[in-house]
Amino acid sequence: MLNISLRNILFALSISITALFSVSAHAETRAALERSSWAALNALISQNAIAKELSTKAAAVLVFPSVKKAGFMIGGQYGEGVLWRGDKAAAFYNTGGASFGFQAGAQEYGYAMFFMKEEAINALNVAQGFEVGVGPSIVVIDQGMGNSTTTTTVQKDIYAFVFSQKGLMAGVGIQGNKITKINK
Repeated sequence: MLNISLRNILFALSISITALFSVSAHAETRAALERSSWAALNALISQNAIAKELSTKAAAVLVFPSVKKAGFMIGGQYGEGVLWRGDKAAAFYNTGGASFGFQAGAQEYGYAMFFMKEEAINALNVAQGFEVGVGPSIVVIDQGMGNSTTTTTVQKDIYAFVFSQKGLMAGVGIQGNKITKINK
């Protein structure tokens, strides 16, 4: 039987909040964010044939080169990214989320979202933030799915790739993250 005291929960909450504030306090400058985002996108495209094919057909690609996630029972994550239209930085966004459950550790990862339709891009700015998993349909491409996906089977609004995973948290997902436009 698991006995979780209020003291342990408050301790976990304070650690998670401290981790999130330290992550957001070290946000990159605009130029540095553009460089790291562009480098992450090019690395993904050079290493993944499906990402390369999608990049030629996508209306835009939103790249978060580094999302930091930490938690113990209560967790959070934060990262900043660039929306690319061709080779031009069109806008800047952050992604963040909170979670509660049986979790412990810290992790860093990046992800890229290939927007295949203008309507999907417009959904980013309609509300005060875009919640991943609500609105346009998103398909997360993993190694197994990547082998059977071709440009003729691509019919969804957004395709997402998670990359550069490092850390000690089991699994990673972007479901439930909120993406918000920021000024850089």
